[in-house]
Amino acid sequence: MPGKNGLIRFFKGNLPLGMIIQNPEFTIVELASDLGIDIPTNCTSGTCGTCLVRLKKGIIEYPEDLPPGLDDFLVGEGGFLPCCMSPKGECEIDIIPPL
Repeated sequence: MPGKNGLIRFFKGNLPLGMIIQNPEFTIVELASDLGIDIPTNCTSGTCGTCLVRLKKGIIEYPEDLPPGLDDFLVGEGGFLPCCMSPKGECEIDIIPPL
């Protein structure tokens, strides 16, 4: 379920890549693409984990049952799947996955 609109800041490590206002009609992957930021995807449903990124700051609303592309360890490291999950409000996202 999409979160409240807020400013999304994208980073690659500590390098700022851009920012955009969250739009609940688009996934985080689509919003990143609008900025020219490539987040690889495959299934776009949370099954494969290809789009895994790390939340640096903010809150993600995780589903009660995690999708197959995510596990408790990755969640503990700030990992989430931007193809099917959205932050609640403002956030900072590192496109380098937490591996």
